[in-house]
Amino acid sequence: MSGVDQDGSPPVLIVGAGPTGLTTALLLARLGVACTVVDRHVGIHGLPRAVHLDDEAVRILQRAGVAEAFARISSPATGLRLLDATLRPFAEFRRDRPVGDHGHPESNLFDQPDLERILRAEVGRQPLVELREGVEVTTVRPSDLLVELRETCSGAARRVRAEAVLGCDGAGSTIRPAIRARFRDLGFTERWFVLDVCCERPLPGWGGVDQVCDPRRAATFLPLPGNRYRWEFRMRPGETAAELARPERIAELTARWGTPASGLEVLRAAEYTFRARITDRWRHGRVLLLGDAAHLTPPFIGQGLGAGLRDAHNLAWKLAAVLGGADEDVLLDSYQAERAPHAEAVIRGAVLVGRAMTGGQDIAAALRRPATGLLLRVPGVRAAAQRGIATRYAPGPLVDRRRHRRDLAGTHCPQPTVLVDGHPSRLDDVLGDGYTLIAAGPVPPALRARAQRLGATVLQLRPTPEAAGRVQHDHGQLDDGGQLRAWLARGRAGAALLRPDRIVLATAPHAP
Repeated sequence: MSGVDQDGSPPVLIVGAGPTGLTTALLLARLGVACTVVDRHVGIHGLPRAVHLDDEAVRILQRAGVAEAFARISSPATGLRLLDATLRPFAEFRRDRPVGDHGHPESNLFDQPDLERILRAEVGRQPLVELREGVEVTTVRPSDLLVELRETCSGAARRVRAEAVLGCDGAGSTIRPAIRARFRDLGFTERWFVLDVCCERPLPGWGGVDQVCDPRRAATFLPLPGNRYRWEFRMRPGETAAELARPERIAELTARWGTPASGLEVLRAAEYTFRARITDRWRHGRVLLLGDAAHLTPPFIGQGLGAGLRDAHNLAWKLAAVLGGADEDVLLDSYQAERAPHAEAVIRGAVLVGRAMTGGQDIAAALRRPATGLLLRVPGVRAAAQRGIATRYAPGPLVDRRRHRRDLAGTHCPQPTVLVDGHPSRLDDVLGDGYTLIAAGPVPPALRARAQRLGATVLQLRPTPEAAGRVQHDHGQLDDGGQLRAWLARGRAGAALLRPDRIVLATAPHAP
């Protein structure tokens, strides 16, 4: 092994070229940070895996520069239904607005290899990002960020010293043990048979995801873009994927959907173990974990990949600031402090749905299912369940303490389409990459001074007639048809200071 290769050392080394790693690289490049992405494999893994992203996750892809390309390879879904054993719905979560709060369809189905292709294409256009395949990390020394790399084909090895190492290398991460992080089991481990198919004719459906709550054989059914479909079936003790993949067993499993096995082309038939786990440690110095390296969730609410993208969005701007000289401990400690509780809450939500799908065959379980359906038909209960997925960070160094229950601090600013000088744009494309102060009127001096210290852009909302004459104009006006003004009003705020990831850092009440 040679000495440290200083010339070839990347500022940031990202381990893992899946969607989380590639998105992190693109977000860093947008902020002017050079990085190298390494992956032990060569090329795109061609089989479908992740198939769902919500509008918040697609907003992150927008920041990475691939939202329009993603729209071309995905299809909006109408939401999620819970079905009984006869495929009759007893609860429904609709997410079918063409444009949700984050500026994209609320629920989106896609094929992961397609997503990886568009991410790699965008990486190829970024001079600050290098992708090196067939390269694995054998050793990471967090104390001085010395990393040993090995080419999988030739066995050639070298050492590099990075300024940060990001472990985006999945459940079998080599970075996780390097920082002595351990998974904590959240009490869910089940074997499922995943079946991806093409079908000659369209299958009946409502355009959304169905979760079949049958304790004898819980299942999931998803219509994917084109003529593709996915089933997931809970496996019974002693069953094997090889047995279930036989044509007669596939015909038996899919019979409830009225699908002749002869009309299916099987793309993948494999066993997967669904787990609920989260690491006890996400960071050692500048070595950090993202995505499946830090947390694993059952797929029942479609938040696995989205959680990894949220990690990337939370960390990228903080790491860029640290590399620019900002306080490392404050910024990087906040990464786990903010992301871990939210990731765990989402995982537990997925486990609850999983338990509802498989929750026993006794009389109590039979009564619980329709009772759950009636409860979830109440709009307030249904909305509360859906809010559990949305990002909300607790008070800390980068989120002010809330002044009241409806305070916006720690939540996302929505993303409407806005008019700037008469031209329509998505809000994030107007805000740029730094802090932003959005105001619906005069801004209190303390918040204005804080925004100035952070170099925030000030965007003044178009005044309503009754507010005319009281609006201060800074860098120009923004017209969104009143959506941001209404958002501020719901939070009893006259102004909101946004972080670069569009999380509200602080608010100020309406000026008198």
